[in-house]
Amino acid sequence: MIVLSIGTTHPWNVAGIGRDLVVGAEFGARVFSAVAAVSAQDGRGVTALHPVPPNVLDAQLTALPWDAAAAVRVGALPTATAVQAVTKSLRAHPWLIAVVDPVFTASRGGTLSDSAARHALRDQLGSLASVVLTPNLEEAAFLLAREKIDRSSLAESALALHRRGLAAALIKGGHLEDDPADALAAAGGVEIFSEPRIAGAMHGIGCTLAMALACELGAGKPVAQAVRGARAYVRAQLARH
Repeated sequence: MIVLSIGTTHPWNVAGIGRDLVVGAEFGARVFSAVAAVSAQDGRGVTALHPVPPNVLDAQLTALPWDAAAAVRVGALPTATAVQAVTKSLRAHPWLIAVVDPVFTASRGGTLSDSAARHALRDQLGSLASVVLTPNLEEAAFLLAREKIDRSSLAESALALHRRGLAAALIKGGHLEDDPADALAAAGGVEIFSEPRIAGAMHGIGCTLAMALACELGAGKPVAQAVRGARAYVRAQLARH
């Protein structure tokens, strides 16, 4: 199975494209990648970010084996130009499921995409029929122009994102008070996933979930089953930390 990874690097490889390589290997996937930006990050957050020149990103996207791929995982895209390039590639391969994680900031602090990129993702990439969108609470609130999403509005918010034309929307509620909960909106309706919180901390949880989900979908699993498998994988990883 081939999975394509498009996004930003992390020097520690605990998130971004480097993390995709690790997760893909554990799922038995061969990962091909295109780098949209190079970041410098450590325990304090993002200290530098260098978007790849548009012509270089375009050349990388052209070089990817789209016709042989089973799924795509899209992470942090720094500029509107990068978002537009990825949107164009996905539109050219509409049969290929793409897990898009709208990573706007790093978990330890620092910006990974500018304002224009965020709006481009909302208006272009975030409405493709081949996309499974996986925002966290803050990202989903931005995409829906809402001040806040809480437990009571989680399901309705996921449904609102799905209605934009997406294959599915999974809002990650890891930062909810008490136990975490995720809401999946897809063709079959809305489903809430919730288990007791696991103590501990881990870098790159969102990236790990998104890549695991891409691998599960690439293996041919229906979206709800794929989400269960990806969440189980992440919880197993958390339990080790």
